[in-house]
Amino acid sequence: MPLTPEIHLLRGLCTLKFGQIPTDAEKFFGVPEETQTLNDEILDTTSYVMHYWTNGFSLFFDSNKNNVLHIVEVDNPNTILFSKPVFKLKEQELIDLLKSNGFKLSDTERHEWGEKRLSFDEAGLDCYFENGHLTTLSFSASDPHENFQYFPN
Repeated sequence: MPLTPEIHLLRGLCTLKFGQIPTDAEKFFGVPEETQTLNDEILDTTSYVMHYWTNGFSLFFDSNKNNVLHIVEVDNPNTILFSKPVFKLKEQELIDLLKSNGFKLSDTERHEWGEKRLSFDEAGLDCYFENGHLTTLSFSASDPHENFQYFPN
């Protein structure tokens, strides 16, 4: 039975907290449907990724820092953020929700392929929109400027 992800900005996903290890994730979410290792030779970083496709999220563990959870990417349409089904919100509604919870919009960027990114640096949150619809959220506990984040599509 699929899980409804609940985002806790700067803390984690559901009961899994940033800084926990893959075995903790398996205790809560079960065995992932797929795993992979991502290497960034430029920044000399490696992430172990656990994909839970059925539940609509992926967990990124920093292999260079004791394999602890450092990034979560979510695309489950039922995801909850601040008690709201976040994927049902329009862009301005999402901005307003974050602002009402103390996080202001830091940056926006439109990619050449049409995707738009909204960043809320103080929340460690990036929101991706295509054709006006929220498609993916990625969030962490760290300053997004100090860590390059690679997310496969």
